[in-house]
Order: sequence, then C-alpha cells, then structure tokens
Amino acid sequence: QVQLVESGGGLVQAGDSLRLSCAASGRTLRRYTMGWFRQAPGKEREFVSAIPRIGYSTTYADSVKGRFTIARDDAKNTLYLQMNSLKPEDTAVYYCAGREHYFPSVDSGDYRYWGQGTQVTVSS
Repeated sequence: QVQLVESGGGLVQAGDSLRLSCAASGRTLRRYTMGWFRQAPGKEREFVSAIPRIGYSTTYADSVKGRFTIARDDAKNTLYLQMNSLKPEDTAVYYCAGREHYFPSVDSGDYRYWGQGTQVTVSS
C-alpha cells in the first residue's frame, strides 16, 4: 500500500502563499486519485481539492476556488497544493489522501490512504 507524507506547512500572514507537498512511497502515485482535506480546531475535516488518477479535471471547495491549485507529478510521486491569497480561515491541519478509483470524491470516507498532516497557520 502507499504511504503519504505531507510537508510545506508553516506560519504565514494573510495574503501570503504556501505550497504543500505530499510525497508518496510504497506504490506509484499514478494508481490513485488524490485529494487534499483540512481540519481546523473544533471542526470536522473538510474537503479542499481533488485530482483524478487520469486526466486533469480538478475539483475545489468553493472556499478555496480561485486561490488554491492542486497538481500532481507522477514522475516524482508527489502531489502539490499551491495556496495563494491565504486567509486566517484557512488555518488548519492539511491532509493528503488517496483512493484507488478513477473519480475524485469530496467525502473523506471514500479515501483509504492518509498522510499525517501538516499545520498551516495564517495570521491576520
């Protein structure tokens, strides 16, 4: 099975940018449809973005549309999330997740493989 490790989180100011990475090992990333989720303190885990295992049709939560971009580099076995114009409400632990399915899902329960998460904190 695949192991996922996120990196790139940190403390930034509102309006700044960050790029999160999710490195896969154990199996090739191209087997998986991938997603990013986040969880803020006291809140449920929520969908951020997803990208299918084949093709380039991406999906975004309305709250991040136009500011975040998901991308994958299967040759490097890495998933990315470019986050621009960050807001304090983007503060959360960000998780990457994978599922062995052709189509993305916004439901966290549909993803079998998860990383440990990386903290993103946006100050106002």
